Amino acid sequence: MMISRVLTRQTLRLSRQFSTCAIPTVASSRRTALTIAAITGAATCTYSWHNEKLAQCSAPLGSEAVMLSPKTEEATGILFPRLCNGMTLAGCGVRVKWGFVKVYAVGTYFDPLAMSMVKSQGEKELKTALLDPAYPRTIRIVMNRNLAIDKYTAAIIEALEPRMKGNDLESLDEFRKLNPPVDLVQGAEIEMTIRGDTLLYKNAVGGLGQIKSIVFTRAMCDVFYGEDAVSPTHLKDVLVGVKEL
Repeated sequence: MMISRVLTRQTLRLSRQFSTCAIPTVASSRRTALTIAAITGAATCTYSWHNEKLAQCSAPLGSEAVMLSPKTEEATGILFPRLCNGMTLAGCGVRVKWGFVKVYAVGTYFDPLAMSMVKSQGEKELKTALLDPAYPRTIRIVMNRNLAIDKYTAAIIEALEPRMKGNDLESLDEFRKLNPPVDLVQGAEIEMTIRGDTLLYKNAVGGLGQIKSIVFTRAMCDVFYGEDAVSPTHLKDVLVGVKEL
């Protein structure tokens, strides 16, 4: 019984480690491995990293392997982990400026259970759901190049403001304050989790904050999933990926 409790604590600790969005780094030996053994004798999977790529998960005969290999955004080569903040990756794409500058890669994570009813419906219904902040999601942005934080913030606000139609514009000032005066570097990550009228924000230096405004969250959904989405490749990939959650 004591051994069982110890294994349970270890398994829960490992599960929490995998619930984050971080891509594991390569150790000095260029190879690290983590083995998670199920207490009940189910599948035992070994996750190995080599040259920054996850190896295939193996499992004993008669059990199913769990694939947690990251997805590569094609235009930038940036990796997106399959899990982030307890949600599952639906799709990713690139934000292009001036027709050729690949500014950042962006991916969306959804709760598969929350999307279970809508994912089997038609594209029209699915697009409507994507625009509805009532469906929880995390939008993860990874910079593909260095960018002044003022330019990044101004671009987001420029996209949001017309979509807010003059309502609750003070939330734009709140958003500006969530980004510290530190310029973004290639590889910097930003996470925005939307749950109804609440935006939970994690800036590029790890600072946390939130904005509570249904006008703001609806506008943010329209920025990334509307007819004039800032990344058409991201929206296209999400529409396909949601059906596979």
